[in-house]
Amino acid sequence: MNRTTLSLIGAATALAAVTGVAALTGGSSDDADSVAKAATRLPVQRSTLLCPTPSSSDVSSTTYTAYTPKRDGVDAKDGTAELLPAQNPADDVADPGGDDGGKDGKKGGQPSPGGDKPVLPLKEPGKPVTTDQDSEGAPALIGTADGRFAPGWTVQQTTTIDAGSGRGILGTACTAPDTDFWFPGVSTDRNRQDFVHLTNPDDAAAEVDLKLYGPSGRLKPSTDESITVPPRSTVPVLLSTLTDQRAASASLRVTARTGRIGAAVQAVDQKAGSDWLPASAVPSTSVAIPGLPKDATSARLVVFAPGADDADLKVRLAGPNNSITPAGHESLHVKSGMTTAIDLGDVTKGEPGSLLLTPEGGDGPATPVVAGLQVTRGKGSDQETAFIPATGAIERSATAADNRTKGSTLSLVAPGATAKVRITASAGAGGGSPVSKTYEVKGGTTQALEPPRPASGKGPYAVTVERLSGGPVHASRMLALPQDGVPMFTIQPLPDDRGMVAVPEAGQDLSLLNDD
Repeated sequence: MNRTTLSLIGAATALAAVTGVAALTGGSSDDADSVAKAATRLPVQRSTLLCPTPSSSDVSSTTYTAYTPKRDGVDAKDGTAELLPAQNPADDVADPGGDDGGKDGKKGGQPSPGGDKPVLPLKEPGKPVTTDQDSEGAPALIGTADGRFAPGWTVQQTTTIDAGSGRGILGTACTAPDTDFWFPGVSTDRNRQDFVHLTNPDDAAAEVDLKLYGPSGRLKPSTDESITVPPRSTVPVLLSTLTDQRAASASLRVTARTGRIGAAVQAVDQKAGSDWLPASAVPSTSVAIPGLPKDATSARLVVFAPGADDADLKVRLAGPNNSITPAGHESLHVKSGMTTAIDLGDVTKGEPGSLLLTPEGGDGPATPVVAGLQVTRGKGSDQETAFIPATGAIERSATAADNRTKGSTLSLVAPGATAKVRITASAGAGGGSPVSKTYEVKGGTTQALEPPRPASGKGPYAVTVERLSGGPVHASRMLALPQDGVPMFTIQPLPDDRGMVAVPEAGQDLSLLNDD
């Protein structure tokens, strides 16, 4: 084989590799914007999602809901979407003949979701599927969607704990694997039990570093902060075991030195309920935290500056009509490498809103930060808590999979220019027809609305937000399921689903055939 032929094969292989990576990973929005106008946006061909272990409580139950929106330009025939149980290394030491479980995947007479069968396999885009399970003994899930089910595939895990420690609603959208996560708002305090769940979807072990940062900087580790996560397994780690220092508000960084993982933090408060604490959007100089409920009784803002410089931030609350500065919290100074937390109280004053953090000003460059908000509803023994992270903008579309006939509130904030969005309610898991409505979100305001419902629909349904025009839009969804006087609720951020990627157009370059 001559050198000319080898050069041509090498060029074709390199182009295929670049295109394949873009299709599989979703690429970066910044990279996409810099691609030449000739670039074509195509649906992703494969998606991976990881769902953490729901709960060990024997008075809990979990609803799983999976959904893929219908997309133009997607092959209408090929593809699958399903989840399979991950392994928990701690189970290997259990007595297979005892009450704790056995080879059939059962515990206490209840089957854990999956067993040898896939969980939530989709039959067609545009129609969600759902299943209910007792949470005790339920495993973490590793899922893959390809073909027509990959673009925008979303899985929601919603757990109800009826009593005891952690009583409340814990909701999370299953996440894509990555190598770096930030969780501002975690705690090592005595009244909190925060577990980070690390799930490895691949066939090789992942090495993961865990680092905690408190109000005075790095929390001194009391043990090895490096964790090995075996192949296709999940490992929960109690954060208070990583350090002897107690911090009411801290920031956790999860970094995979080898491999990739999914990371999620389950925060359990002895008095104020529990919920999943989602990862913050990547460090940014301007931050949007969408969806403070109008009846929030308290809100605690947690910010961390991961770079070498301090951050000076202007704090604004975007309400239904305009943006205001919370009294007494006009600005925030965040020292480099330290976690800063402030209590905003009942900052919403009966109106829904979103927090916007922007650079205070000055001659120097702005400093990127990560941020999160702990929100409480109710009072006394009837409190319930949830967490809202800094959330990236919706470039094209985002979906919340598990919505009920009552209790769903969609919050949209446009930090800059006015934006127009289309909101579509899918068919229900038990039938019905989709319904779409168009809304305008004025710049500098938050619009909190009850999303449309499917026509004649039954069962949980999905809500998809599409940005049609105008400025950036950030969104979250609150699911409120009150019980026995407790305002149980959970809030999920809605970042862009990365269902479409920019693929550069390939052109002929005869210089590749040069035999020199």
